[in-house]
Amino acid sequence: MNKIEHIGIAVSNLEESNRLFAMLLGTPHYKIEEVESEGVRTSFFEVGGVKIELLEATRPDSPIAKFIEKKGEGIHHLAFAVDDVQKSIAVQEENGFAMINKVPKDGADNKSIAFLHPKTTNGVLVEMCQEKLA
Repeated sequence: MNKIEHIGIAVSNLEESNRLFAMLLGTPHYKIEEVESEGVRTSFFEVGGVKIELLEATRPDSPIAKFIEKKGEGIHHLAFAVDDVQKSIAVQEENGFAMINKVPKDGADNKSIAFLHPKTTNGVLVEMCQEKLA
């Protein structure tokens, strides 16, 4: 893993959270994007070379809706940039980590992504992401 690519934060109301984080971080969000397959709308901020991704559920059965129902708003995941997400999946499985995604899927911000299961990462949901190739 190369670096922290972003920190994902589950929120109940994206517009209110955008105002809050713009005030907190001193910079406006630079992108809003919906990932229909995941039932989520995302908003991105960048601070010190690290992105903050706010995630709002667009349907009640989405992973973010379930997360907020169970744990409330807050940090949802840490995402790390990788050079090759498919190879990284294989490496992490060889290292004994359980994968939620054994095949990369499309994520927000032009990324191919895969998640490691938090039961094998001390309760932290870890995302590996790679910039999609053109």
